[in-house]
Parts: sequence; C-alpha cells; structure tokens
Amino acid sequence: MAHVASAQVPPPDANAQVAPPANGPKDKAQPPAEATPSAVKKPQLGKVIPESPGERAKLLDDLYAHLATAPTDDAAKPFAEAIERIWHTPNSDTISALMERAQQAVNHQRNDLALQLLSAVVDLAPDYAEGWNRRAFAFYTEGDYERALGDLRRVLALEPNHYKALDALALIMRQLNRKPQALKAYEKLLTVHPSWPNIQATVDELRREVEGRGL
Repeated sequence: MAHVASAQVPPPDANAQVAPPANGPKDKAQPPAEATPSAVKKPQLGKVIPESPGERAKLLDDLYAHLATAPTDDAAKPFAEAIERIWHTPNSDTISALMERAQQAVNHQRNDLALQLLSAVVDLAPDYAEGWNRRAFAFYTEGDYERALGDLRRVLALEPNHYKALDALALIMRQLNRKPQALKAYEKLLTVHPSWPNIQATVDELRREVEGRGL
C-alpha cells in the first residue's frame, strides 16, 4: 500500500509518420499515422484526473488493459504508476487532507491515530477504495488480520483489479494457512499485473502446495 505517486502515461509511440510524396504532387498522399496498424493508441492521463466516476472507470479499464499486456516490466511501469495516481486521488479535499494526515501518522508510527483518521475516511467516503485499502494496512500492522481482510474485501468489491489489495489479501491468507484462498488471489493478481514481482513463481509454488503435484 504505497504512497501517493505522481505519474503520467507516456504519449503514443509515433512509429508511423505521414510521408511526403516521393515523385511530386501526382503521387497519392500516405494515410494518416492514426490509420496505420503500427500506430497504437494509448490512454492519456494528462495532468487532470477525470472527476466523473464513469470517466475514471473508463480510464482505469484502458490502463488495466495495457498493464495486463505490457511486454516488459519497464513497459508496464508507467501504466501502474498512472493507475495508482488515480487510486490515490479522491474527489474531495477533505478526504485528501485526512489521507495525508493518516500517512503522516503511519510514518511517525502513530498507528492508533492513523486508524482513527482512516475510519473517518471510510465513513465519509465509503466508495473510495483507497481509504479501505490504507485502513487494511493499519489493521494488518496491528496484527488484526480479520479486520484487515474485511477491509481488503471492501477494496476489491469497489475495485476488483486493485493489485496491491490482491497481493495483501493473498499474503494474509497464506499466513493464516488458507492456501486455496491465497492461490485464488495470486492467480487474479497474475492476470491483472503479470509484471508484479515474482508473481508467476509464487503462483507455481502455491499451486504445487495446494494441488499436491507438480505443474
């Protein structure tokens, strides 16, 4: 459950350019770059995150699609950063201030204060997934795994592709020796964010433990 990160999705690759006529004005003009197969359109985050829930959801869907199909870890990184920027940006100055104060409390090892502030966040903005996610971390720090799991389930009900919540859910399930549930969460994480550190090896290992056989 990371700090707020400022990120911007890079512009589309300009692999195809409009070529000038080769032999004078009689030659046909080349098609526009956006009409060529090599020009891949990518979602643009820009400096302003959409305020409309529908527009945010559409942007997140586009970013998740690119994250899931990124060919390398480096290619996946800007999409993950853009996704997390949306997660961490509420539609309320009050919620933003409470989240910042909660993070400061965590940084100063004031987990009791962080829990109070984050409880205020989820009361005021129950549809803001990151509030539940941060409170789950605070509960986990306190060793209250069941409440942490409850909050993580709320995160995933609101944001099913929240890969950090999936990782936290799987980690706790594994620590509680609930390996089938851990495996299910890790498998979902693998589909959402294939570049997540060691995710394929973790899934393979846990499958062997759960199924009792080699892959």
